[in-house]
Amino acid sequence: MIIVLTDVDIMHIQRVKSKRGKKTYQQILLRESYREPGGKRSAVKKRTLLNLTKYPPQIVKAFELVLKHQGDLSVLTAMSDITLEQGPSVGAVFTLMEVARRLGVQKALGTHQNGKLALWQVIARAHSQGSRLSAVRLAKTTAAADVIGFQKGFCEDDLYENLTWLAENQEMIEKRLFAFRRGQSKPELFLYDVTSSYLEGNQNELAEWGYNRDKKRGKKQIVIGLLCDGDGEPVSVEVFTGNTLDPQTFGAQVKKAAERFGCQRVTFVGDRGMIKSAQIEDLASAGFHYITAITKPQIRSMIKKGIFQLELFDQHLCEIQDGDVRYVLRRNPLRAKEMADSRASKLAALQRLADEQNRYLAEHPRADQHVAWKKVSEKDSRLGLSSIVTVTAADRRIHVEVDAEYMNYLAELDGCYVLKTDLPNQAADKERIHDRYKDLALVETGFRTCKTTHLEVRPVFVRKEPNTRGHVLVVMLAYLVVRALKQAWEHLDLTVEEGLQELNRICAMQPSVKGGGSCLRIPEPTPLGRELLDALNVKLPSFLPKSTARVDTKKKLPSRRKL
Repeated sequence: MIIVLTDVDIMHIQRVKSKRGKKTYQQILLRESYREPGGKRSAVKKRTLLNLTKYPPQIVKAFELVLKHQGDLSVLTAMSDITLEQGPSVGAVFTLMEVARRLGVQKALGTHQNGKLALWQVIARAHSQGSRLSAVRLAKTTAAADVIGFQKGFCEDDLYENLTWLAENQEMIEKRLFAFRRGQSKPELFLYDVTSSYLEGNQNELAEWGYNRDKKRGKKQIVIGLLCDGDGEPVSVEVFTGNTLDPQTFGAQVKKAAERFGCQRVTFVGDRGMIKSAQIEDLASAGFHYITAITKPQIRSMIKKGIFQLELFDQHLCEIQDGDVRYVLRRNPLRAKEMADSRASKLAALQRLADEQNRYLAEHPRADQHVAWKKVSEKDSRLGLSSIVTVTAADRRIHVEVDAEYMNYLAELDGCYVLKTDLPNQAADKERIHDRYKDLALVETGFRTCKTTHLEVRPVFVRKEPNTRGHVLVVMLAYLVVRALKQAWEHLDLTVEEGLQELNRICAMQPSVKGGGSCLRIPEPTPLGRELLDALNVKLPSFLPKSTARVDTKKKLPSRRKL
């Protein structure tokens, strides 16, 4: 049966017979004839869209009916044995699936049941964040089973078990993903940084008290290390206990680059709290180089030794070499002004509070002077002014005394920073070293996306260590997909969330044969939906086979609410 559509596409079902020995085999293929852009009118090519051989006869029959009447689907509604219903949402799920396939995520995870479950967790995280239960409920309202091709159903318990599988196979998955993106070429630059994510509960096996970057008091946390290549593309992610110091996470990254990814000439870029003397020794033993920054006390020590002079800090880069180590110096005038304005604003706020307390003490003779002093002192501590301000109380007045000399001493290094590297001069000039260090902002963007904007690694709805590691790996893989969407849609006036919401409006139509099977017919998207798809170079198929896999929650939500 051949259905002529237009001069562009001809879709048909073709039965192909072949002989092997004395046996005859038949394949049922959904095929499409097409012309390549710019090709001759006679240059018609064919491609197979779907192999229907293993599908039940009623599904093949449904395909044939829809193909026959796809020019006017209203004909189907006039048939007594045909019903046309609104099917599940397909646009966003299919797009995310296609992007994950192009990035190599699907290949890295595999096509077996665990690989498909992991792929759905990645797509669900990029689509709409939540727990494993919400991922199952999302699969019920979208064409997840049909797009991914599930042959077997699942519930939330299967997704939790799949997190453990992800943790056990993380090394293999990251190696496959690395090989897919890089092939035989190896990156020569790695960006590495860490962050922390606080936990609402205290039963997580990796939860510990530590330096909380989220400023959440009374919350245990986990530490997450993200390793990216020079373009900011995530390569590997690792979860540590919440009390792990930043430098203690670094050795594992050097080992990954050397052993897991087989890199030989690598430069690691890390901030001033990451790469210290012990980490530099690890890098040297592996034959790697580093780019980092030094702290303000270290800068002052260098000035005291005569290696640096304050006059060298300028808006333009300056380079100093001390033995095998190179230092790149710069003063950022915008940052210097920002720091001076911030210091002045804090001092003014502290003085206003002191004046308010003095007025209160004057108007209320029985007010306690110590209470007023304590309020001002606590604000002094919160604003970080204790090193230059002294708060005293005498004769029922609060005095704020500023050490102007020491404040000017600190202001000397406002906006100043020094980069440190052991790269030879012929490998990189000072401008390239400066630019590579600034690329750490790409890792910060990844953390910001994963933690507080689109992906939201927290709340962490798991407690076991393997499940926590699997959950964070899912977030990293989802960030790869979201990053690709953001880059493709950056010229459009919408966010990634808004784009996915628009694509989510594309719902399939489901023609069903009475007493037979059904398939999914995908309509043309809206102009905005078409623009989003064209930006990604994604073409929605005309049809999808209806999966028979049953996806449902193990415990119904209303019954859980009653309990």
